[in-house]
Amino acid sequence: MAQTGLMIFLLISLLLLDQTISQASKFKARKHSKRRVKEKDDLKTQIDKLWREVNALKEIQALQSVCLRGTKAHKKCYLMSEGTKHFHEANEDCIAKGGTLAIPRNNEETNILRDYSRKSAPGAAELWLGVTDMAHEGRFVDVNGMALLYSNWDRAQPNGGKRENCVFLSQAAQGKWVDEVCRTAKRYVCEFLIP
Repeated sequence: MAQTGLMIFLLISLLLLDQTISQASKFKARKHSKRRVKEKDDLKTQIDKLWREVNALKEIQALQSVCLRGTKAHKKCYLMSEGTKHFHEANEDCIAKGGTLAIPRNNEETNILRDYSRKSAPGAAELWLGVTDMAHEGRFVDVNGMALLYSNWDRAQPNGGKRENCVFLSQAAQGKWVDEVCRTAKRYVCEFLIP
């Protein structure tokens, strides 16, 4: 009987020991699992950060390529179009390239645009600018909808009323602005901001 009691005691001790070891293993596994989840989340965060940095570098590289093909002035790059387009098509083309139609903000930028276009497209007498009054007749804004703080209208301009809602830079008028029918095909300059 003493042997049977000893056997039962040993059996119960082994079962308790096994259960204790099993619970300790499960606790360690949960602890390791939580650590692995945290490490995985940290890695995902680092990968996302690296992708953002890679994309930012790609944008900078593309911008540098634009600046090399065009001209650079005052934290902006300008790139002349290859051909002519209607105002809306020209605007969409500039947006697709990561910029906007050129918007001169002062006399110096107007002169830079005028001189750049004379060199890069000598035959282009008129260039679309990113200025329009399509949303509200007579109130000209840039293509982003921002009010203009600068304008450079030629004599008796704007004069097109509801018919002429888009603006071009005139080489014949030394860079002065003229309003025009938006469906007219013209050369244009895209503007890219340098960060």
